[in-house]
Amino acid sequence: MTISTEPRWLVEGRKYMGQMEIKGPRHNPLILQFWKDIKRGGIKDDETPWCAAYVGSMLERVGIKSTRFESAKSYLNWGVGLREPAYGCVVVFSRDGGGHVGFVVGQRQNGDLMVLGGNQSDAINIRAFSHSRITGFRWPVNEPLDSRPLPLMNGTSSVKES
Repeated sequence: MTISTEPRWLVEGRKYMGQMEIKGPRHNPLILQFWKDIKRGGIKDDETPWCAAYVGSMLERVGIKSTRFESAKSYLNWGVGLREPAYGCVVVFSRDGGGHVGFVVGQRQNGDLMVLGGNQSDAINIRAFSHSRITGFRWPVNEPLDSRPLPLMNGTSSVKES
């Protein structure tokens, strides 16, 4: 068994890469569980914007209290603020009609951040985001900061979050 040196919420988050919304009247039971994990079990579909449910669920599953709220922007007041991105930190972005939230896992050569997140093109994946959209970086209280340099990665730019 390999011991991961990644923050434990990233280890948990990577387990679900590739999970997607189910188009039509059925809903992905994993996404419905994310809502339950953050105490929002009244949400019964996978069309409600679920990026904050994914982030919150990954934190809750490793024993860190999330905002327990469905808004990505709720993370702007969570944890401890950071001036610069740290490996594994929560990053909040602006978008038309709201916000988006995910975990920083690297950067592209041009400086775009690589983000592990949910509801990125209706799936859990890693996508690139421009610095111009960043509204904040946050870190869990009482967790040691991961000071490794952000790894350089190639990746597709995010084209749709909700």
